[in-house]
Amino acid sequence: MVIPLLEYQPITQNSRVAGYEVPGDDQPMIYSAESLPSESGWDELIWAAYRQIYSEHQILKSDRQIFLESQLKNGQITVRDFIRGLVISDPFRRNNYETNSNYRFVELCVQRILGRDVYSEREKIAWSIVVATKGIEGFIDELLNSDEYLDNFGFDTVPYQRRRVIPQRDGGETPFNLKTPRYGFYYRTILGFPQIVYQNQLRRFTPQEQQPQAGDPSLYLSLAQGLNVQGTSARVNLGNINLGMVPYRKV
Repeated sequence: MVIPLLEYQPITQNSRVAGYEVPGDDQPMIYSAESLPSESGWDELIWAAYRQIYSEHQILKSDRQIFLESQLKNGQITVRDFIRGLVISDPFRRNNYETNSNYRFVELCVQRILGRDVYSEREKIAWSIVVATKGIEGFIDELLNSDEYLDNFGFDTVPYQRRRVIPQRDGGETPFNLKTPRYGFYYRTILGFPQIVYQNQLRRFTPQEQQPQAGDPSLYLSLAQGLNVQGTSARVNLGNINLGMVPYRKV
């Protein structure tokens, strides 16, 4: 049985409000395959896709998807298919899904695929149910097939953060692809993570067959340790001992 998507109320965000904006340095660069870019244009489009999906912190030469890049340049797949291949790839799964909770993973995918932040905790819960029931690929397909994605990016445009600069603010929001998804092992060791703080008393469970029976010396160990008896030792004068005489027992 497929669980329907939990309803959540969209809130009024800049990504949902249509408005007139004067192009400037703060506006996102839009990369699209509709204009049939040249070889260098394809490289820029592919690099923009990596930067949007993998983020600046996770772009490594070893994580490149050469096969997907070749298919995109030859026209065998669309930009939307290329984005799907990046999201379900092993590097993205390893760096984002396996190291985060479903709620954090949903937040990352909504930011990088739909180009906006999550509306509320209820939306996180709704999409996390999809992850739990349909898996990662089913969840990604739901995002890519949504009207929101198709209306804003279609099949040929690389997703980008929509309307990042907020009016009545001195500075805009931090781009999603510059937000650290998580601390790496190196930085977690520096910061002292993970930290386990337990306030209550720890109790160990001992099976009944391993519990000491009546008369077992271990039952009296705590009693003996609590006596705190200090013994006295007498010093023996070695000068009074005749080392040449064999000791014997007097009758």
